Amino acid sequence: MINAGLVLEGGALRGVFTAGVLDYLMEQKVAFHYVIGVSAGSCNAVDYVSGQIGRTRDCFIPKDKEERYLSPWNLFKGKALYDMDKVFVEYPDEIYPFDFKAYFASPMRCEIVTTNCLTGKAEYMHEEQERAMLMNICRASSSLPLVSPMVMLHNVPYLDGGLSDSIPIARSIHMGNEKNVVILTRNAKYRKKLSSKTRKLYQRYFREYPELTKTILNRSLMYNKQMDYIDELEEKGKVFVIRPEVKVVSKVEMNSEKLVAFYQHGYDVMNRDMDKLMKYLKEV
Repeated sequence: MINAGLVLEGGALRGVFTAGVLDYLMEQKVAFHYVIGVSAGSCNAVDYVSGQIGRTRDCFIPKDKEERYLSPWNLFKGKALYDMDKVFVEYPDEIYPFDFKAYFASPMRCEIVTTNCLTGKAEYMHEEQERAMLMNICRASSSLPLVSPMVMLHNVPYLDGGLSDSIPIARSIHMGNEKNVVILTRNAKYRKKLSSKTRKLYQRYFREYPELTKTILNRSLMYNKQMDYIDELEEKGKVFVIRPEVKVVSKVEMNSEKLVAFYQHGYDVMNRDMDKLMKYLKEV
């Protein structure tokens, strides 16, 4: 058990890169005492804590068409772009069983970032007992605005944690972690932009949630500040960053070969940089 924080960015299907990194770490039996995940990063986080090598990869890249959860046709049918019932009910219970027993028994602390739609604030959730609640928290953290419905937790609506805290490095530091490893799903120097058309769409769609709207409209600014902060920490040797070095896949990528290649890229990057990572973690 390594006394450090592991911070996992989201990015929908770009999270398959993170899956490759974590599978390599699990094979090497590297465990962090604190893990925090956002959106797709939350799915990676819980599989890492449960120690299930390959599960996130299989969930992201289903082998059977009937097991796929992403379809643009869902929107035309008035449904969510991602079939969240399949991902957070059928997958863990039937198709790709999740090891709840191992997760709840793990000494690692796992926090999942969600966005409270009433306050617009990030909430860092931790579940140690209830199977359904754990999956619902992951569902909330992964529910993208406009293409996924809000998730009710204790009668409060929640959406994607990435809206309010895309890369929770500050949370990990706040939790007492002097050493942190951050796994990103975008290339170096990437910064977000929000078009005026998209701003108007969010303002109209979420007009009944003014605080959430403010958070969404400020997301690009906050994300870019977080990235500047991480770049600064990395330059000073205070954080270890793992990120894609090839062209990233789309967050709605449906080409299995591209997803497999992006997963393998994450695995290979971690394999190459394993010695550097261990040196960083052992430095006083």
